[in-house]
Amino acid sequence: MEPVLFYGVPHGCSFGSIVALEWLGQPYRLHRIDMLSKRSDSFATVSPLGQTPAMITKDGKPLTESLAILHSIAARGLDKGLGFAQGTKKFDELNWMLSYLHTTLHSALGYGWNAYKLEEDDHAGKAFLRRLAREKSAEAYGYLQGVLEGREWLVGDAKTVGDAYFIGIARWGEDLGLFDIAREFPGIHKHMARLEADPAVIFAHAIEDETPHKSSGGFRGQLTVQELDTRLAA
Repeated sequence: MEPVLFYGVPHGCSFGSIVALEWLGQPYRLHRIDMLSKRSDSFATVSPLGQTPAMITKDGKPLTESLAILHSIAARGLDKGLGFAQGTKKFDELNWMLSYLHTTLHSALGYGWNAYKLEEDDHAGKAFLRRLAREKSAEAYGYLQGVLEGREWLVGDAKTVGDAYFIGIARWGEDLGLFDIAREFPGIHKHMARLEADPAVIFAHAIEDETPHKSSGGFRGQLTVQELDTRLAA
């Protein structure tokens, strides 16, 4: 049975996993999770911490955490260059890049999202978190911009799951109103623009926005709650 990816809205980091699945080209389904609403008991079975992305793999097993899911997708797409064989230098580089994006860029921008979790009248707390988000993520963007100098892609000579994850979280700098990326980080903006023109990224935006979409990969439709319950009970 085809895998099912649980993706979060609005603007979740699971966006990158949708892009990676489209690049993979193999059959898959999606299940939408509104992160601002109460999650179902069925989703809790797959993701006990209530986080996205989460996945039901082809063999029916739950898999959580972006890095684990992206490495799983990459391992199925070695022939497409989405990842590299474990034990190789390129695998180590990709593993490093994914780790950097998650532990450094994602975490830095996360301060900005955490500001929204504070009480409305906690203006000092919100200002502190936003300042911290801008300072830390500016360092992260600046470093990545240096990595991209003279390169077309983050790792190797073709797009990988690293680029898929990048486009899902790099946008947060502007989503949070922290940066004018085109002006402050033109190298980052150039890479984002290249990816934004990719059919898989266009598709992932349409999925998030619930607008008409056309898959260039293996999308087989959204899994309903009833179908999810049936599959989990099997």
